Amino acid sequence: MTDVLDTLSDEQYINLETFKKNGEGVKTPVWFIKEDDRVFVITRSKTGKVKRLKNNPKVRICPCSFNGTPKGEWVSGTATKVEGDEAKRAISLRNKKYGFKAKLAGFLLKSKGDLVVYSLKLDHTDS
Repeated sequence: MTDVLDTLSDEQYINLETFKKNGEGVKTPVWFIKEDDRVFVITRSKTGKVKRLKNNPKVRICPCSFNGTPKGEWVSGTATKVEGDEAKRAISLRNKKYGFKAKLAGFLLKSKGDLVVYSLKLDHTDS
C-alpha cells in the first residue's frame, strides 16, 4: 500500500472513479491531498460525485494528467465523508498544496455548493 501512496507524492491530480446506481463508473480528475495512509478529496456539495458517493462509497483512483489521462495503476478504496477539525485540516492542506489556484477555484465554483471533504481509504492495487 505504501508504494501506491508514494507514487502520488509528486502528482497534482488523481482520476476519481465513482459509481452510478447501475454500476457504471464515472471518472473525474480532481485535486487531492495525501496524508499518512489516506487520500483526501475536497469537492462541492452539488456535484455529481457527491450524489454518487452517497449511494455507493466505493471508489477507484489513479494518478492522472489535468485532463484525466491515467498515469499509473488503478487502486480501489472506500470514501468516507469527514467533518469538523479533520475536514478543516484537509482544506488547509489543499490550500497549501494548490495555493492561488485553490482560492480561484473556490471563488469560481461557489455556486456548486459548500465544500465537502472525503477521506479515501485505499484497499489494494487493481490489475
